[in-house]
Amino acid sequence: MSTGVIILLIVVAVALVAAVVARSVAARGAGGGRGLKRRFGPEYDRAVARHDGDSKAAEHELEERVQRHGSLREQPLEPGARERYLVRWTAVQEQFVDSPRDAVVEADRLIAEVAGARGFPDGDRHDEQLDALSVHHAHHVHGYRRVHRAAHAPTAGSGAGPAAGTEELREALVEARALFQDLTAPARGEEKALSRGKSDPREKTEKTEKTEEAPAATRTDTDGSRGRVHAPWALNRRHVKGS
Repeated sequence: MSTGVIILLIVVAVALVAAVVARSVAARGAGGGRGLKRRFGPEYDRAVARHDGDSKAAEHELEERVQRHGSLREQPLEPGARERYLVRWTAVQEQFVDSPRDAVVEADRLIAEVAGARGFPDGDRHDEQLDALSVHHAHHVHGYRRVHRAAHAPTAGSGAGPAAGTEELREALVEARALFQDLTAPARGEEKALSRGKSDPREKTEKTEKTEEAPAATRTDTDGSRGRVHAPWALNRRHVKGS
């Protein structure tokens, strides 16, 4: 065997070892279990609980998630698309007052659609989409999990099991809102433009959400141009039908 071939084999072997080491370090968050716990936060604790307290098994699962989805680069939303998503979310919030379950079903569908638009796996591969979101939005992904579970829970009177109550649906939707806001947040360049005086399409949603803390007597506003009353995003027991 010639010297050139030997040198080539050595270089290839070193490159393979380096790649394996780099992948292992990246998967472990450059800190083993502590790195994973820091990266995944409450999602780490849920994984441990799902494995009956076996932290090693939980860490192995989370490492695999990072290996599969850690290199994913989120795609920016076009401003027009973001505004349409925000309008639809506001409609979901208003719909909840009269039809909580239908609102949760639409919220589940909407988050899946936005996640797909951002470059995550499509919503028809929900488990894979959820795993990918947990790698990049670990602190907020559980709300989406709750909404999806509630949206697919048995309906009242179906005989297939207990139906989700109105309060459970409300809590799931409120928690899922954080992930939706993450996914629809403006990119850095857009944030700079907004800081120079341009309006943020999220303001409409944020103004609606602020009605949660307003007195009950001030929680509705009338659209004079259309002559109808908008339902606020209070979602308290006094405003939800059937609670």
